[in-house]
Amino acid sequence: PPNAPGRHRGYGIYVYPNSFFRYEGEWKEGKIHGHGKLLFNDGSYYEGEFADGEITGLGCRYWAWSGNTYCGHFILGEPQGHGIMKYKAGGHYEGELSRGLRAGRGFLVDGEGQEYEGSFHDNRRHGRGQMLFKNGDKYEGDWVQDRRQGHGVLHCADGSTYEGQWHSDVFSGLGSLAHYSGVTYCGLWINGHPVEQATRMVILGPEVLEVAQGAPFTLRVQLQQAHGDLAKSESGRVLRISAGIRYVQLPTYSKVSFFKVDEDHQETPMQTPLGFQCISYPLSTPTWRGPEPKAAQESAGDESPLPEGDQGDTPSGSFLSFLSARGGQCHRPEDLRQRVEQGCAEFRDLLLGPPPPGRQPFLFLHSPHEVAQAHCPHGGHGCPWRPWPGLSEPLSSPCRPDGTTAELVADAYPGEYVIMIDDVTTPPFLGRTLPTAFKHLRVLAKGTGQKPRDPEGGVRS
Repeated sequence: PPNAPGRHRGYGIYVYPNSFFRYEGEWKEGKIHGHGKLLFNDGSYYEGEFADGEITGLGCRYWAWSGNTYCGHFILGEPQGHGIMKYKAGGHYEGELSRGLRAGRGFLVDGEGQEYEGSFHDNRRHGRGQMLFKNGDKYEGDWVQDRRQGHGVLHCADGSTYEGQWHSDVFSGLGSLAHYSGVTYCGLWINGHPVEQATRMVILGPEVLEVAQGAPFTLRVQLQQAHGDLAKSESGRVLRISAGIRYVQLPTYSKVSFFKVDEDHQETPMQTPLGFQCISYPLSTPTWRGPEPKAAQESAGDESPLPEGDQGDTPSGSFLSFLSARGGQCHRPEDLRQRVEQGCAEFRDLLLGPPPPGRQPFLFLHSPHEVAQAHCPHGGHGCPWRPWPGLSEPLSSPCRPDGTTAELVADAYPGEYVIMIDDVTTPPFLGRTLPTAFKHLRVLAKGTGQKPRDPEGGVRS
């Protein structure tokens, strides 16, 4: 039998009494010692070094029941030290082991091709390490029993980055996420969700904001949490501002101002939470530079092209023409967008433009009797145009009672308007777009300092 003192030396073969083991290899002083191969009747085997009858030293082990193989160091029959384990299901491990389990530093490739390099304990990822996931994400930080826990940094394949605390494989605790949309959130997380995330937008100010005709105005916007607190942990959302004018159906003759919309410019009215519908209206942020020197104007000529990118890019062509004529500059539509900083955004020097092409403003006389008596010196019988005190002249140069013609206007008419703020962050932050915020805007007649006489001002198609 093996391990019998002095009976076996050199090379030999031994079949164990239970027939489960069979040994082929070197002997020393009656013990398995040196290089040999131990075979099992299920097909498993070990081939490598033996010392004093034990599997100790360098060798290779194959387990028939799992199909796994290991080549490396052994102590008393178990993989221990440094070695390489190859798994039948796919993947491999190279690094340190203890009593057959991954322990210490190592590099693991699993069956899905995911790679982990770092510390192990009791066969699990434990301690500091970094992992490359099959979707392209890369994590570097702390692990506890195969889960990300502690402090770590996740670089996502889409370009997003999270750095902060983890628990049970999800964001938990204080952390900062730089989303690939450009939005950042720095604050508290619980179970993978931001605690102080914005759920709505609020335009600050009175319920009805009143501005003088032709005067610029500024709007401040807040992102708020569900319970109303400022979502100051969020920055980077892209907000877009737009305007609409109240839409109302009016009788044939009315005391109010409204728009006649050409058939080619029909638009489906949009419902607002303010109790009325609206259709779109031009909004801009002009920057007044003052008129250019006369010599420069003359050299440019009447047909000078607009700066590249300005043509067709503005909310209203007529407004752009007006600004160019007065030495102003109309910003491009992207200037009507702002990024949020710590839950706040500000749109400065906003201005409602003139009525857009295809929507001509009317001012009806007070009654059919007045219309019948009206007479235009230019031959237009029953001309319905009669501006109210404090109102700008109509855009389409109608006939005045004295026979003169009204000039082009660049101011919005007094009446009821709507300002809308949309969250246009692309892609949506964490898959959620904030609902549109609305503000009721009332334009007061120029120079009156009073509310317009038209409480129902709107549009009619």
